[in-house]
Amino acid sequence: MLYASLDRASFDYGHLPTLFFVAESVLYRLCCDAFQKTYLHSVETKLIKIGYLVFLRLFIYFLHGHLESFKQHLRRLQPYLYALCFSGDSYYKYPNIFSNVQLILKTMEIIYKRELLSGSIFSPVENKKSYKNIDPDMEHLQFNQGGYEINHLLWHCVAAWSCVQKNSPQLNKVLEHLIFHKAQLQKECWLDSILALLVLGEAAKLNMACLKALMELMRDFLLSIMSVQNQEEGCKVDDFSWAWNVVYRYTTILAEICLYATTSNLRKTAFIGFCACKSSQKDILLVDKSEESPELKETSILGLLEYFSSKMSDNCDQVIWIGYYGLMYNLVKMSWELRGDDEQDGFRNKIWQILQKTKDHEKDGRIHNGIYIAQAELNDPTDPFTKHSSKVSSNVGDETFSKYIGWRIANALSKLFFPSTGAHVLPLKEPLKKRYPVKYLNKKDSMKERVLHVTVR
Repeated sequence: MLYASLDRASFDYGHLPTLFFVAESVLYRLCCDAFQKTYLHSVETKLIKIGYLVFLRLFIYFLHGHLESFKQHLRRLQPYLYALCFSGDSYYKYPNIFSNVQLILKTMEIIYKRELLSGSIFSPVENKKSYKNIDPDMEHLQFNQGGYEINHLLWHCVAAWSCVQKNSPQLNKVLEHLIFHKAQLQKECWLDSILALLVLGEAAKLNMACLKALMELMRDFLLSIMSVQNQEEGCKVDDFSWAWNVVYRYTTILAEICLYATTSNLRKTAFIGFCACKSSQKDILLVDKSEESPELKETSILGLLEYFSSKMSDNCDQVIWIGYYGLMYNLVKMSWELRGDDEQDGFRNKIWQILQKTKDHEKDGRIHNGIYIAQAELNDPTDPFTKHSSKVSSNVGDETFSKYIGWRIANALSKLFFPSTGAHVLPLKEPLKKRYPVKYLNKKDSMKERVLHVTVR
């Protein structure tokens, strides 16, 4: 229930004290309880998913300049965040969890650096690189939070989303500028990159041109990252340690488009791709490792599946196995989400075939983990209001994906980047209601009122 409310709720300044309370509660439970256990527990994954939504919201409030009066709340989180930094060994095998942890740490690293003006308590922070040849119309993208600079790619993704919402004829021009800034996806400020993909993914649920731009961005990103790592000798392992976060988050965004896009054509394209070639129509795209590796033609679900599965090995790059893991993990969740929908039987059957053949032919245990973790999350829900042994009925609408937070973030950033005249960027506290003196009834009037209001109900 808490996860669903954090996904659906609008952004309101009055929510901040509660968000900090939930943030501290989640971190306390993780650091003082979950870390002490030998095995991964379902409650642990739920807490981290809740934490992801909480800290994602806090980052949006930070961009709006709303955290200035919450420095004490920020300081209270510091010891827990410091402890969370050492959780990598526990979660590295589970990218679906580790990605959320990394996002929590990255958001607070940025916030602490600007709000508390103190050095990061986390791992070394990337050096802030100034962009050359900045467009004149982009100079206003400087915020007062210690000079935090918004990524140009993120700005254009928000602009594209705004154009789709308003049905603006400027969309194609905005998308051209967006593709022009695609190299910024390769910068180490990966939090901005994830937000950019999240916002563009929301636009892609409504517009085919935006979906094409989204898939082109990821194709260029993957080819560039893999090319650099293959060509540069002596390249440090940690040089692109952040890239897997972007790729994993993209697989989740793509799965959401397959499920929630407004038209069947958009959903089909996100799954199969734009190419009508034979390879995209195969029943299964698991390629024999002995064959020549296929080129990355599409960054659809099937296109990425073919590419990642062909490059899997014991010493493959982190981006490869985590991207493959993300596909399997999200396909299981997609199959569960489609249950009971007769109109989607064909789609669900296709996903089931892919999962079954992956289980039969893929030998890498890391990929099987993605399937098992997703199945464990979905098949073992317990009702928090009854005995622990009581299972929730299968028709209960548990939240497997964050269905609404993307739209909320896109809307909040749109108001920040393109504020309308006389409108608040984010809703502030509700004005205090004027109190009127209470009229007390005497005993006789009170009895009379009570009799008059008796009804059959």
